[in-house]
Amino acid sequence: MSEGSCEHCAHVGYVQDKKKLVTRLRRIEGQVRAITAMVENDTYCIDVLTQIAAANSALKSVALLLLEDHLDSCVATAAAKGGPVADEKMDEAVAAIKRLVKS
Repeated sequence: MSEGSCEHCAHVGYVQDKKKLVTRLRRIEGQVRAITAMVENDTYCIDVLTQIAAANSALKSVALLLLEDHLDSCVATAAAKGGPVADEKMDEAVAAIKRLVKS
């Protein structure tokens, strides 16, 4: 398994939302390309900042969906098993939440 993978789960937690996540991420990628074009075309600063805020919001939405899927799958599976694996997954989830709150 790769670093950060869940050997206790049969699949990644977002398997059911994968298509939705990829669609959203591609839309965000397009937003970022549009922001680059805005800067290249000397678009008014506030308009660029507005688009950056929209892209940030979209990324946070994707992050929250991933977090929810992770909690519902990997963390729930580990919690049901209990022991050090459960503690590890809970610590990992708390760390991820802290990173999201900081951003």
